[in-house]
Amino acid sequence: MLIMYNLESGGIACVDSVGKAIGLDLFEDLGAMKMKGNTSKGLMTAKYSKPAEIRSSNIQAGRALADAVRTSLGPKGMDKMIQDPKGDVIITNDGATILDKMRVVHPSAKMLVELSKAQDAEAGDGTTTVVVLAGSLLEAADKLLKKGIHPSIISESFQKAALNSVQILTSMAGKVDLSDRESLLKSANTSLNSKVVSQNASQLNSVNLHDIHVIKQLGGTVEDTELVDGLVLTQRAEGTTKKVEKAKIGLIQFQVSPPKTDMDNQVVVSDYAAMDRVLREERAYILNIVKQIKKAGCNVLLIQKSILRDALSDLAIHFFDKMKIMVVKDVEREDIDFICKTLGCRPIASLDHFTSESLVEASLVAEVQSGTSKSVRFTGIQNPGKTVSIVIRGSNKLMLEEAERSFHDALCVIRCLVKKRYIIAGGGAPETELFLKLKNAGLNPISTVTELRNRHARGELTAGINVRKGTITNILEENVVQPLLVSTSAISLAAETVRSILKIDDIVNAVRG
Repeated sequence: MLIMYNLESGGIACVDSVGKAIGLDLFEDLGAMKMKGNTSKGLMTAKYSKPAEIRSSNIQAGRALADAVRTSLGPKGMDKMIQDPKGDVIITNDGATILDKMRVVHPSAKMLVELSKAQDAEAGDGTTTVVVLAGSLLEAADKLLKKGIHPSIISESFQKAALNSVQILTSMAGKVDLSDRESLLKSANTSLNSKVVSQNASQLNSVNLHDIHVIKQLGGTVEDTELVDGLVLTQRAEGTTKKVEKAKIGLIQFQVSPPKTDMDNQVVVSDYAAMDRVLREERAYILNIVKQIKKAGCNVLLIQKSILRDALSDLAIHFFDKMKIMVVKDVEREDIDFICKTLGCRPIASLDHFTSESLVEASLVAEVQSGTSKSVRFTGIQNPGKTVSIVIRGSNKLMLEEAERSFHDALCVIRCLVKKRYIIAGGGAPETELFLKLKNAGLNPISTVTELRNRHARGELTAGINVRKGTITNILEENVVQPLLVSTSAISLAAETVRSILKIDDIVNAVRG
């Protein structure tokens, strides 16, 4: 099933396998929600509503949001097509991306969106799992509330259950050695298996994890994704000099263009002689800068982007070409730190400080054509920092963006293992939401759950569901593993959010001051 979200209307159009459209309007007005044709009873129709109705509405809003991303869970989860008001389309099954793009108005539903963001910040993965888990906890809480159990008792019980769950998962976990490359790649592969680019997981996970600069380029396929042991800039080389061997590189933060007057001042030219004098002064000014740069021995120049005036004038490009100096302009401010760390240089803010000592060396700097786009690559850096650049390729913008999100998730998995050096079996073995994962995998929930419970009752702690084979296997032997932090943080954060929702007994509109 492919679910298409229209962000402009705030609704969701669900199309099932036989093409029947099902309307689901989420959160049209604050506190007013329609869920599969059933409308909540007059939430916020009065200034103060009954606590039971408020609590019920909050639970229904949370469950509706969880249902929206439920089918995207797991290696056989479905993708969502999201269309924004501008008409741009995103195809993804990343829970954090889906929820971030949805226009959510209901306050308790917003809490689940923030929950997904918190999981993304904490673990980087499990963003769909944590929302689905919270939705299931809300569903269980709703049943308990209907039996007359007080919300505070339910809240305390969820807290105890979460603590016990974390303890059980920790006891199941195995310690991981960060020097064991294969263990790290297995964990990254598990994260990538649920993505659109799962068939290219081996290309996306084979990365030595230092400081990594990700560049997206249209053209080619995901299989063409490559790791560059050096620096890659998305900017093009200006002028005719496109390749320099034995490069001496300088990074400057000043402009090579005529200075401009202040906003409140202006230059009045009364005759042609004055105009000619201004042009000669500009020419001499730029030529002096270029000569000093050449005198320092620089043959590759990087210029930071400026918002005050042009970083590089046409006249300056002409002079640099004559002196065989390769120039890359409009380097983004946020890239400066990475460039300095990679090249081992420092940015020069003034021409007076531009000397030969401020230059760094590389064996080759060249402009490279990759698909439909060009980039500048620095290789053979003399004193390289512990950084790498990865060029992600894709045949279209949608695949390119999903590949970048998948790569980000894989990196976050490794970060999790650094923060908490334990892994656990995947495949549903440690999860409490077995039924949800089984449903997504298309297996028989009753027989599969029964067999899985029997295996665990016999002490097979690593027995899990192999959704690709449709069987119960030792999931560790299948190399389906995940960081312990992903599961423990999902349980803790979901329980904490549900407890907060259960304690809300009223919603009051704040009066604007």
